[in-house]
This record gives sequence, C-alpha cells and structure tokens, in this order.
Amino acid sequence: MNQTFQVQGMSCGHCVNAVTQAVRTVDPQAEVKVDLASGKVEVESDRDRAAIAGAIQEEGYTVAA
Repeated sequence: MNQTFQVQGMSCGHCVNAVTQAVRTVDPQAEVKVDLASGKVEVESDRDRAAIAGAIQEEGYTVAA
C-alpha cells in the first residue's frame, strides 16, 4: 500500500537517511522515497500508518495530519 506523509523539518541528506531508517524500523522491507523540496515522504508498506508516522516523529520531525 502506498502511503504519503507530509514531513516538516527535513533539509539535507542526513534527514533523508534518518527518515528512511525510521520507517524501516517499522517495516524493514518498506520502499521509501523522500522529496526534500516538497517535504513529501512516500512509503510502500502494509504497516499501520500511525506506526510509520510515529517512527518519523521519534526522529524529531513533524508529520502533518
């Protein structure tokens, strides 16, 4: 299932890696695409949306509702 998140606070390659790794703590097989310019994170995963958003937030980023 393709899920899109609007994430605030990302500005560099480190942010991309941090968000990607956070998502993969919830689903190691997830496909993650991060677009820094728009702040969009696309995740291909069957895992719970709230769990993925929570993992991103634990890294210090804000996930818009």
